[in-house]
Amino acid sequence: MTTTPNSSRIKYKIMYMQTNQRTVARSVTCNGIGVHSGKTVTVTIKPAPVNHGIQFVRTDLMDSPGIAARFNMVVDTSLATVIGYNGFIISTIEHLMACFTGQGIDNALVELDNYEMPIMDGSGGPFAEIISSAGAEDQSGARCFFVIKEPIEVERDGKFVGIYPDSTYKITYTIDYDHPLIGRQTCTVDVNDGTFETQIARARTFGFLEEYELMKHYGLAQGGSLDNVLVIDEDDVVNPDGLRYPDEFVRHKILDCIGDFSLLGMPILGHVVAEKSGHAFNHEFLKTFFEKKDCWATETTQPPETRSTQPKQLAI
Repeated sequence: MTTTPNSSRIKYKIMYMQTNQRTVARSVTCNGIGVHSGKTVTVTIKPAPVNHGIQFVRTDLMDSPGIAARFNMVVDTSLATVIGYNGFIISTIEHLMACFTGQGIDNALVELDNYEMPIMDGSGGPFAEIISSAGAEDQSGARCFFVIKEPIEVERDGKFVGIYPDSTYKITYTIDYDHPLIGRQTCTVDVNDGTFETQIARARTFGFLEEYELMKHYGLAQGGSLDNVLVIDEDDVVNPDGLRYPDEFVRHKILDCIGDFSLLGMPILGHVVAEKSGHAFNHEFLKTFFEKKDCWATETTQPPETRSTQPKQLAI
């Protein structure tokens, strides 16, 4: 295990006080349709032992094959984050994975009877409620963190993702759309201070009306509707209930980012700064992250103090 020199091992109070691994206290079930496939699916989230991580199982297939939710299992990022192994896939996992991270669940078994996770209302809110209803159970194993020691940055074609030393897990995200309702939006959230359910979880996936209609024409987004997608026309939101947050668009991008970064497999102590990124570019960053092993350390429960390194300043 990578560690930092003894001279830097100065203990300090972690804002996120969860120091032991955690699983759900009981099994819970939900069902819905996949936004891309339109297929119905039932999902059951079950408790799992220490060091199990998050694993998915396809109960509709022979021998019920399983797969760990890890970045090296990602097989597609074109429309959603899809993991796969040995000929089978689990699609659109990012919202549920974000909720596991945001609610401090380290270990769980997720069983589903189709290949795509249900979209629910287009946000992580329903999953967050389901996980909350299951309750959380502290386990004997200590949590292990990725502690960022030096900046890691990837920039290409106007997209940027960087991660910097910090004493908690923080995300600053910027989007920029040539649309009067969206424009340029930036939001910073401390993922680990209890804000996930109130500030991020309920932000819905969004799309433009002309793109939505084109996808429908070509047989995509078969499960998409105003019940689970925030649809925008030339001037405004088509959905009759309007926006849940004034900046719901960038908050949903943060939700997706949390889900994608959860595939590192352990909680993070660092400040993620992203601009105009998405599932594909987030995944490219995760690959770079593991190539830059000298920029981070793994620490159990109480990580060392990190140096104050300023992240890239984004124009707001």
